[in-house]
Amino acid sequence: MGENAMNERPLAGYLVLDFSQFLAGPVAALRLADLGARVIKIERPGAGDLGRSLAFAGLQADGDTLSFHAMNRGKESFVADLKDDAGLAEVRRLVEQADVLIQNFRPGVMERIGLDYERVREINPRLVYGSLSGYGTTGPWRDLPGQDLLAQSVSGLPWLSGSGADGPVPVGLALADSIASCHLAHGITALLLRRERTGVGGLVETSLMEGMFDLQFELLTAHLHDPEVVVQRGAQYSAHAFLPAPYGIYPTKDGYLALAMNPVPRLGELLELPELADLTDPATWWSQQRRITELLADHLRTKETTHWLDILVPADVWCAPVHTLPEIVQHKGFQALRMTQQITRSRDGAPPVTLQTTRTPLRIDGEVLTNPAGAPVLGADTDRIRAEFLEDR
Repeated sequence: MGENAMNERPLAGYLVLDFSQFLAGPVAALRLADLGARVIKIERPGAGDLGRSLAFAGLQADGDTLSFHAMNRGKESFVADLKDDAGLAEVRRLVEQADVLIQNFRPGVMERIGLDYERVREINPRLVYGSLSGYGTTGPWRDLPGQDLLAQSVSGLPWLSGSGADGPVPVGLALADSIASCHLAHGITALLLRRERTGVGGLVETSLMEGMFDLQFELLTAHLHDPEVVVQRGAQYSAHAFLPAPYGIYPTKDGYLALAMNPVPRLGELLELPELADLTDPATWWSQQRRITELLADHLRTKETTHWLDILVPADVWCAPVHTLPEIVQHKGFQALRMTQQITRSRDGAPPVTLQTTRTPLRIDGEVLTNPAGAPVLGADTDRIRAEFLEDR
């Protein structure tokens, strides 16, 4: 379902104004764009979205970061100075005609410029307003910087990774931002559906912190039910504070092997480790976790990963190799999912810039969704959007 089928996608015909920057807000808007919505980025003159210059791994293309290209593909760019009366007036007229507005400024910013939900719904009661913050709009965390590592840390998530011998281990991706983008896009889509029934828009709010707490629903539920349930990370190689041996990642001669929930005696039989074969009482998989994981690690590091997979996979043992980045992109499994697409950005007087990036993980009616349109040059669509929406009105 490529470029020619954009008008057949579920959100075709909806107009989204994306005031957000960095990652969580822009990716929420991207999720809507991938489903067919038309997304116009509202950007400040000169610099635009600060994500244009915040480089992932220091990589850039055509003056913008690769991250910006990936997060803003298929969008348009309208430049407006929201501190200027004329620029703000133009944006308000766009808001009058939009279906969705997305913003992720710190609490209070949109109120100061007069684009908060209470005021914009007066000019467009059908508008669905998506607001994303770091820590919500009330409470002692309200004004903290909404940054991914900080949100992970405040939420306690880094204590769930690593062994008892480690310090806190954060997830090495923008997890809080990505999760929040999913929640915001989900809420916006739900309000659009409600609007079909009622004719009235609405406000959906979420935050990095709420997404982090929701991600830990099992842990929080257990602790709220029984306050004695706390995080006590296991022995070295363990991969989960609340699961016994053998659950973990183990070194092999040439890499690493992940073992999920498996009966320890069965592993002992298959791997010819009689010390494990004798542990028939599941209680010992907790009480002797350190001994079990050390025995497994010492044994598994003697042979290559494929050697162990050839033994364990036919026996229906839950296990997997731990791939490196180069390995995964070359793997037939990755290629079978068709997770990549080519996008192209053109600018007057310069050769086109073509990049490989990922696609939306959704499939609609059995087809993957791709779109060759790249991220916009700052302000490239301002004149066209002005002529379409603002002139002779």
